[in-house]
Amino acid sequence: MTANALTLVADIGGTNTRVALAEGNRVLTDTVERFKNADYPGLETVLNAYLDAHGRPDCAGACVALAGPVRDGVGTMTNLDWTIDAETVGRAAQAETVDVINDLQAQGHALDHIADGCLETIVGGPAAPAHAAKLVIGVGTGFNCAPVHETPAGRLVVPSEAGHANLPIRSNEELDLCRDFETAHGFPAVEDVLSGRGLAHVANWMSRRAGQAREYSAAQVMELAETGDDLAREALAFFVRILGTVTGNLSLIHLPFGGVFLIGGVARAVGPYLVEMGFDDAMRDKGRFAGFMKNFPVYLVSDDYAALTGCARHLAQKLAPGKSVSG
Repeated sequence: MTANALTLVADIGGTNTRVALAEGNRVLTDTVERFKNADYPGLETVLNAYLDAHGRPDCAGACVALAGPVRDGVGTMTNLDWTIDAETVGRAAQAETVDVINDLQAQGHALDHIADGCLETIVGGPAAPAHAAKLVIGVGTGFNCAPVHETPAGRLVVPSEAGHANLPIRSNEELDLCRDFETAHGFPAVEDVLSGRGLAHVANWMSRRAGQAREYSAAQVMELAETGDDLAREALAFFVRILGTVTGNLSLIHLPFGGVFLIGGVARAVGPYLVEMGFDDAMRDKGRFAGFMKNFPVYLVSDDYAALTGCARHLAQKLAPGKSVSG
């Protein structure tokens, strides 16, 4: 391997961090390692442990993706007390080109490089030109989205914190749920429903309304729904309808004629129920714009390496001669 032929990429979650080496757009899958965050005081020690174990390769660049907002090269994570900044990453990797991006941005950069068999069509739609905008929506520990645009300078993936916007209300039932969240948390946000803990919140609320209060976990809701449990299936159907409504709202805002891509562990878990429980109808329930909503196909992504691939692709774009687009 020639000097500076490799880049360092990392995907930082609330519990684990995955690190790998990449060559151009390609993640070297045999170099992927997972680190438990609780065992390390910060990201720099994780990266140093990884690089030491791999013989301190000469890296041309380094990029890390994290689940949280990033501003001016500094990332803040909701569930992890680490400071993540470009200076720290660059010092560990001894790399000249460094970036810190949101995990949904990384997923956006991975589009068109998704592993074979890891893309499922949920809602069909018309063909679109290669330059058409796309939208990544992540449903997992939290909720977020990132629009993806093709520009003459390269791909631009714009960050957001969409999960903290107000939860949409279309019915008295949804209003009751919002009031319940408002009492408990002070503000009913999209993420309060569209996340792992959100699915549990919905089931807990429904059980109280039914006079048989109990505490569910998201995993229990999914397990019980699979056995045909009425309350679990009702909670899951509510979740799916809200996901369809929010996906439709975000589609109208960003006009992703190139497709909407659902990612994240919770999105994959509920994937088998999306068609059955009316995701499509909820997404297109936009009055006189219902027909227009047919322009937006929806896909489910199940590629575990997508965030790492996105980091590699983003770095390859930044390192290419004459390329300066960021994000």
